[in-house]
Amino acid sequence: MRGLRAACAIALAAFVTVSASARTLAEVRARGAISLCANPDALPYASNRSELPGFQIEIARGLAAALGVNLEIDWIVPRMRAGLVDCDMLLDTIVDPELSRGPIKVSRAYQRSGVALALAPGHDAIQRFADLVPGQRVGVMVNSLASKLLNQRGLYTVPYAFESDMIADLAKGDLDAAATSPATIAYYIKTHPESRLRYVHAYDSEPELAWSVAVGLRRTDEAMINAINAALDRMMGSGTLAELYAKYDVDYRPP
Repeated sequence: MRGLRAACAIALAAFVTVSASARTLAEVRARGAISLCANPDALPYASNRSELPGFQIEIARGLAAALGVNLEIDWIVPRMRAGLVDCDMLLDTIVDPELSRGPIKVSRAYQRSGVALALAPGHDAIQRFADLVPGQRVGVMVNSLASKLLNQRGLYTVPYAFESDMIADLAKGDLDAAATSPATIAYYIKTHPESRLRYVHAYDSEPELAWSVAVGLRRTDEAMINAINAALDRMMGSGTLAELYAKYDVDYRPP
């Protein structure tokens, strides 16, 4: 997990670079708005398309409504540029005890995720990473934890800088499988049903490739954490969170 934790630390450090001042719950309510850092072109996560905003935006809207304030969005590309704007929260922050001691506070986890395995047609027997065999071409993100683990197992990996390129090559038949985000491949299958791709939550049998995500809050107070947690509890309990993910064909998997 060291590489993953290092990447998280860099991203979260960027999130707090600009301002050391906190926005407490009282200050957010007095201001009448809470701000979210999000990518304007990263469906199914987020987009600046009003008719299809992405599940991060929709979850953030629900949280803002629960706090009784408006949602403001600071568009950032890439995600690590969050430190250049003064936003309050960042969704899909990986929960890691080593990071929680810093200036970023995290809510309770709201989704279980990890590295999924996307598969080209004809590989129906594969259900987990252990089912891959040498000689099969497996796309991986360059220098990722998945690439290191699969290389150690003697598999033939093909590195990529962008998930979109990797999945496009999988659909073209240039790869047999791809280690990717479950949300990314699920949405690709939704929008490209002709590809006949499928995916499995292969991280269920790989603890090092599994994690939970939460709301990252920059230098806030316990009252804000408690309010966000209460809102998440209601969204999870009512089925609202599952419905938001389902709009993008993403599985909701409670932590």
